[in-house]
Amino acid sequence: MGAKSEPGKKILKLNSDEEAIRLFGSLDENLRFAEEQFKVKISAQNYRLIITGSKNGVEQAFEFFQEKLAESRVGSREEEKPKSTAPAKHVTDSGANLDNIQFHHKGKLIRAKSSHQSEYLEAIVRNDIVMCIGPAGTGKTYLAVAQAVDYLKKRKVGRVILTRPAVEAGESLGFLPGDLYAKINPYLRPLYDALYDMLEYDDVAKYLERGIIEVAPLAYMRGRTLSDAFIILDEGQNTTHDQMKMFLTRLGIASKLVITGDITQIDLPGGKKSGLIECQKILKGVKGINFMYLTESDVVRHALVKDIIRAYDRYVP
Repeated sequence: MGAKSEPGKKILKLNSDEEAIRLFGSLDENLRFAEEQFKVKISAQNYRLIITGSKNGVEQAFEFFQEKLAESRVGSREEEKPKSTAPAKHVTDSGANLDNIQFHHKGKLIRAKSSHQSEYLEAIVRNDIVMCIGPAGTGKTYLAVAQAVDYLKKRKVGRVILTRPAVEAGESLGFLPGDLYAKINPYLRPLYDALYDMLEYDDVAKYLERGIIEVAPLAYMRGRTLSDAFIILDEGQNTTHDQMKMFLTRLGIASKLVITGDITQIDLPGGKKSGLIECQKILKGVKGINFMYLTESDVVRHALVKDIIRAYDRYVP
């Protein structure tokens, strides 16, 4: 952690892009905080954090980032330590242990309730991109949000981004009351509901205000690079070919991406092809991308939901 010192200037050396992302914080919040708190100017160049200003301010800011960097490096080493000498297990049968991955949010225990769900959670841990396809009520989005909140709490990522395509399913946005936000908000409501089920209302509001959690329509992702983030695209079946390609190419350094969808409920207008259906063929065999499939046997809603899904699958008009 070498440093060169001179009046009003200090340089902190970093080892990698991942280390820089963790040190700078979500949306560079640590840099902004230090500049405001210690009245200094901070720039980053070639794995070096350059702090300039008054001697006292520079000293304080440098100490602040030294502590942050030490914490980050300790946390990184802890994550790299093997948890067990036994080889990692893949859950493949109904008798497997489903307690491998579980979360405690708002005093509740959240865990897989089927072998497929357990495999889904393990896939998220092991892969940078996971696409989960299955019918309503199988926990596709809920489990992904639980995993994202857990990653945020453990500082494995600096932010969580939840998004959905705003597809007009039976109603025209133009005829709905209110401004653009009021019209789009109903599409995003299920994502907010999942957050409120796992975090206190005030915490959600705080995270949203600070940009640590973002809930936005898919169109807002265009042109961005999403680094140090756990990103979830819900209702992926309602993306077009171009939208899916755009979203997948937003993935930045130290990020994890989960896409969920039900390909039996596609609301795209004009017979457009679903980007989620297409990408199963396009991305088949790409290392680091995992496709998971849930079925009606994984439904965790009302018992009748399984029967409803089966009835619709059998129906021939």
